[in-house]
Amino acid sequence: MKPNLRKLMPGLLFAFFLSLSGITGTHQSFAAPLNSEPAKVIAQGMKPELKVIPGGQTIGVKVKSAGVLVVGHHLIEVSEKSKLSPGEISGLVPGDLMISIDGEKLDELSKVAKLVDRAGKANNSLTIVFKRAGKEHTAKLKPAYDINDKVWRLGLYIRDSAAGVGTLTFYAPKQGVYGALGHVITDMNTGTPIVVGSGHIVQSSVTSISKSQDGDPGEKRAHFLKESQVLGNVESNTDFGIFGKMNHNPEHSLYKEPIPVAMSNQVKEGPAEILTVVDGQQVERFKVEIIHVAHQQTPATKGMVIRITDPRLIDKTGGIVQGMSGSPIVQNGRLIGAVTHVFVNDPKSGYGCFIEWMLKDSGVTLQENRYPLNLKAV
Repeated sequence: MKPNLRKLMPGLLFAFFLSLSGITGTHQSFAAPLNSEPAKVIAQGMKPELKVIPGGQTIGVKVKSAGVLVVGHHLIEVSEKSKLSPGEISGLVPGDLMISIDGEKLDELSKVAKLVDRAGKANNSLTIVFKRAGKEHTAKLKPAYDINDKVWRLGLYIRDSAAGVGTLTFYAPKQGVYGALGHVITDMNTGTPIVVGSGHIVQSSVTSISKSQDGDPGEKRAHFLKESQVLGNVESNTDFGIFGKMNHNPEHSLYKEPIPVAMSNQVKEGPAEILTVVDGQQVERFKVEIIHVAHQQTPATKGMVIRITDPRLIDKTGGIVQGMSGSPIVQNGRLIGAVTHVFVNDPKSGYGCFIEWMLKDSGVTLQENRYPLNLKAV
């Protein structure tokens, strides 16, 4: 989402976009082990009911990648008649994640310039370890001297951090974790997921909204609040959002107690509501219609198609806007999913993902919730 971040896909627009300080992420999906349930539940074969607190609050997101991302090449003027890019010559391409140079871990962007300068002055080549499509590779690269700026360079555009605005989806007080956004954060230039090295989320306040129109999705404009007061950390960035630890329910929640969640096979076409912020920090309820539900036995991002029907929201935003991704979807008193995308040519409609898959990636889902218990003592 643009705070401000932007990423266009054919016919779709991600509702969370990375600023020019973006980068990548791996998808780690895992489920928590089966906890012991009360004897009554086990004896009667009942499904243990999972409950979480729906969000809806606008949050600021800041992440650092687990390395330095290559986002492009540039030519260095090494003489009046010659320009070259050592990075491009070495075989490094946009989307590669550099994790070390000459054995030194790249945990700070500033390290790169120091290592390049040292190697250039010594007329040495650098050994760069990088990841591409999850696999490690090695490249040799000799810095070039820029005769204009009088510095040694790699001929690469790089960055290691990202910032943006999105929406909190849920907080699970029992497990002390949260989920937000409903989709992966990707680098705005390369389209590669951000591999999170570290990060955190903070409170954010919506200052204005650019309304969506056909062919031109709008956006929430917001600023970060109390940046020193971190709401939670960012531990993973998956196809279904960002996840991390949080030790309390954030302010402005419409719910003080957890509500039940619905598994994907319990979601029905028909009326529902979304929780989101359109002014300041106040979370509000808005009516939507679920017009299609996909039958998913395994995790997939496009779980349902929703349409905004609330006149107040349409009047304020024109439909779904950037910054709304992660907004919880509630149906019949149960949290069922999160808003994830807007249809560019029909901004009143968009996709949502099932909360089941977000809970799985957060590590709090009991797989046994989805199927009847059939246990026997041995």
